Amino acid sequence: MAERPEIRVVPLRLACCAVEIDAAQAAGLLIPEGEGHGAPVAAVVVVAGTVTEPMAAVVEAAAGRQDAPTSVLAFGACASTGGPYWDAPSVVNGADSRVTVAEYVPGCPPRPDDLVRALLEVVAT
Repeated sequence: MAERPEIRVVPLRLACCAVEIDAAQAAGLLIPEGEGHGAPVAAVVVVAGTVTEPMAAVVEAAAGRQDAPTSVLAFGACASTGGPYWDAPSVVNGADSRVTVAEYVPGCPPRPDDLVRALLEVVAT
């Protein structure tokens, strides 16, 4: 059996979509950070929730400080487009306005297995 590449998932739990990340982890679909068996071949920053102006710097910093090749995944409607809060003055209309996003996962909220599928697609490219 071929070994899977180890992916470091860096979850930015900004709002309610974070519950789906926890559900994926609880179901055994994600390995908690620090419990892997080797150096990661890729890091994926998962932006889960509404990005506000004050949090935009956190998103940018998380995407820039990884020691492995890093991609960003926008998880859910709020991370992708601002969601129902798009017209609020403090909301950034999608993480892609601040960082390059490799994959978008639609939904409010998306399913945990959609997160796993998107993570595998990001590292396959």
